[in-house]
Amino acid sequence: MKNLKFDGRYKEDILAGRKRATIRLGRKVNLRPGEEVLIHAGGYVLGKARITRVETKPVAELTDEDARKDGFSSREELIQALREHYKFVRPDSPATIIEFELVKKLDKPILSADFPYEGNNPIEIAEMALRHLENLSFEEVALLKLFLREGSLRKAAMKLGGLNKRYKIREVLRKAYEELKKRGLMEPKI
Repeated sequence: MKNLKFDGRYKEDILAGRKRATIRLGRKVNLRPGEEVLIHAGGYVLGKARITRVETKPVAELTDEDARKDGFSSREELIQALREHYKFVRPDSPATIIEFELVKKLDKPILSADFPYEGNNPIEIAEMALRHLENLSFEEVALLKLFLREGSLRKAAMKLGGLNKRYKIREVLRKAYEELKKRGLMEPKI
């Protein structure tokens, strides 16, 4: 599933339905009406949305209505916000308007980094994997046990030699989650 990511300051507006669009400059957007995406804000997955409209036009043609859908009171306020996000905003800069409707809000936002597990808690995945997956390698078992002992990816990675080692634990957790899901022991929460 594709992702649509926002600065954390827009979280409440998205959840309240005041922000129903985003305007992105200078990007080719690989989204089409009807597609479902995960909505992220401030490093958290908030829920699922359906893309309802995608249109590109120059900044000079943006309207107050475009601004309101993006959660701003006027075109001028929108353009000021674009200037905060982008280095150069010119009247002829291409602006892509992506309108969406939130179709599912999570009861509790999930850290974006944990989302490969579809809303499941990585600690629960590690515990279940150690109980139910007999085909784990010695190294995979050791990584899961380290993760559980340390209580966080960050701390476990530091024990392995640095934050750049988080990928090793994430790979094992993803593999374990997929196997647990295949066996019907876990299911997506979103």
